[in-house]
Amino acid sequence: QVQLVESGGGWVQPGGSLTLSCAASGSLVALYAMGWYRQAPGKQRELVATITSSGDTNYVDSVKGRFTISRFNVGNTVYLQMNSLKPEDTAVYYCNADIATPWRSDNVWGQGTQVTVSS
Repeated sequence: QVQLVESGGGWVQPGGSLTLSCAASGSLVALYAMGWYRQAPGKQRELVATITSSGDTNYVDSVKGRFTISRFNVGNTVYLQMNSLKPEDTAVYYCNADIATPWRSDNVWGQGTQVTVSS
């Protein structure tokens, strides 16, 4: 079984910064694309950013130039550096990964971490 554990959420004032971390653990054979999604109250979950195993990245337009996704393959960890945060960035942020175990390939989610941007 594979788990994704997020950390780093919290409260920050508009214009501030936060860094989210997500560590994968368990019976991993391979870790492929990883990403961050978010879900605000009353809204659907949306893609924020993704990164492939080779480091190619993709961002939703609303965070381009403000957020940076990166990964540390040795530690099976993905990060989301969030700068110039806005109130509309408030949401629960979820880590996601395409994985392979000794038994199957799968797509897994973390439990989510709350990010609140307000004054």
